[in-house]
Formats: sequence, structure tokens, C-alpha cells
Amino acid sequence: MDIALKIKDTNFAASEIRNTLTYALRSETEQARLRRDHYAEICKTFEQKYSQSSDEFLTHFEQGILGDDLYTLDWFAAKRGFDLWERRYHILREISL
Repeated sequence: MDIALKIKDTNFAASEIRNTLTYALRSETEQARLRRDHYAEICKTFEQKYSQSSDEFLTHFEQGILGDDLYTLDWFAAKRGFDLWERRYHILREISL
């Protein structure tokens, strides 16, 4: 997929724009990776404590099997956070200028 970029102010050199955008993309990719890893660690802690994968947990949670104890809500939020940042990380990682 190609996406066009419009710059209103043409006083900037194309190389300067490219370098700025490349830096921004690298920074955002790294932030997404760090956030993903943060949520992965939280999920890993729950997985070890409750002896099931986060995917299994999410299935049981969504089926209403687990109730709504504080740990289930925290694990649910961590799993959703992981899934969100995992997806964003993979999208950002595939962008090139």
C-alpha cells in the first residue's frame, strides 16, 4: 500500500522532511515495542500465577466463566493493551519512506 504525503510549507528540503519522518517513525516504533513488552510482562506474570495462557484466559473471561475479580480485570486490561500495542508495533515496523 502506498500513502501520499502532502506538505503545506514547501520551504523544507525533501531530505529534511524524509529524515524527520524517519526519526519520528523509528521513535514511535520503539515506543510501541516498549509498551507491547510492558504488557507482555504483566500477562506473563498472570500466566505463570494462574497456569494458563492469556489467550485461554481471554476466552474464558469473554465467556463469563471467570467473574470480575480485580485480577481478572487487570489481566483483561493487560491482554488488551498487549494486543493493541503488538498490532501497532507490527504496522509501524513495516512502514518505510
